[in-house]
Amino acid sequence: MKTAAATLLVLSLPALATHAADSRTSVAADLSAMKQSLVETRRELHMYPELSNREAETSKRIAAWLTARGIPHETGIARHGVAATIKGAKPGPTIAVRADIDGLPIEETLDLPYKSKNRGVKHACGHDVHTTIALATAELLWKRRASLPGTVVVFFQPAEEGPPPGENGGAPLMIEEGFLDRVKPEAMFALHVWPPLRAGEAGFNAGPMWASSDRFKITVNGKGSHGAQPHLGIDPIVVGAQIVMALQTIDSRRVDPLQPVVVTVGSFHGGTRFNIVPPSVELEGTIRTLSPAVRAQTIELLKKLTTETAVAHGATAEVWLDPSANPVLVNDEKLSAFGRASLEKTLGAGRVKAGIQAMVAEDFALFAERVPSFYFMLGVSNPEKGLTANVHTAAFEPDEDAIVHGAAAMTNLVLDYLGSVKK
Repeated sequence: MKTAAATLLVLSLPALATHAADSRTSVAADLSAMKQSLVETRRELHMYPELSNREAETSKRIAAWLTARGIPHETGIARHGVAATIKGAKPGPTIAVRADIDGLPIEETLDLPYKSKNRGVKHACGHDVHTTIALATAELLWKRRASLPGTVVVFFQPAEEGPPPGENGGAPLMIEEGFLDRVKPEAMFALHVWPPLRAGEAGFNAGPMWASSDRFKITVNGKGSHGAQPHLGIDPIVVGAQIVMALQTIDSRRVDPLQPVVVTVGSFHGGTRFNIVPPSVELEGTIRTLSPAVRAQTIELLKKLTTETAVAHGATAEVWLDPSANPVLVNDEKLSAFGRASLEKTLGAGRVKAGIQAMVAEDFALFAERVPSFYFMLGVSNPEKGLTANVHTAAFEPDEDAIVHGAAAMTNLVLDYLGSVKK
């Protein structure tokens, strides 16, 4: 449940129009002058991607960029996070803008002049674009600090893709370290690249937008035997297969069909030889929902179907659930209306798509549970340039024009919000 704002906020859309008339042109002019340097920044980040909790050099690059512009910042947040603080000369609220900085364990296959130099790692989820946009936003706000009513913390979060097994990191570690308690933002903003939308477009959903994500592991314990004498054992492969099929009935027969839910078994491991029935097998998968209630229902059904299916076949099964799971990412309703108005003034009314939802997940949801937030999708595809591949694939490459669109959208969103808040 979201916490109450520290002060009573009144969002005034007429004030939004005032900002549009006074400042949007100057933001666009600054970004036009910055475009080439921003493209170069993104390409440098792209060449040196780092995995979650290993973003040491990325952090140094971000800090060096901020230092060169005189923007105050701190490092070492949740290992490799960086937070820039732009304190305006006028009184006002504190808000936060978030970008994620880690790459993915995907080999770069595109033949680009800025191809990844770190073998087996690629910015295949667009975090290089997110980081560049956040850096541009920080610079634009820093240049306007004399007229800025409030404080903006632009922070660069590590390990959004999830820390390695046995480690903590990302948004959970930032929260555990007290980042939100120190900053005390009254609102938070973030964006993510989204290939289904073209560069120059944006999308969002008011309310639930991205799914919860619960990783599970199932260990099925049977009894080993010779493959020619299966009756002398209890075959955990057969039991595991029955469990996989039983889990498919959660969506098809056990949950309201109007409620989205996905249960995917992504790995099934066991056995050492073709003619040996192994004593155990291990399954791993994920649960995705757009409702906290459906999430709880699905988890209980998974446990029940797994253990009872195993028992019915004379085996046993243990279910493990990742305690660092992501909840549903929920956009604040009032901030969504405000954000839509701001995005439409920056990008154009026909370029902002409402009702965007997906069963993907990310840990910004943990921030949004605690602080009213607005999270939107930034279009990055361009079919005319052949740029249509999805994120988390080796072929992903965004239209770099999206960097300017994203920086304009985020900067104007912040300026609109600060200019529209009255205490």
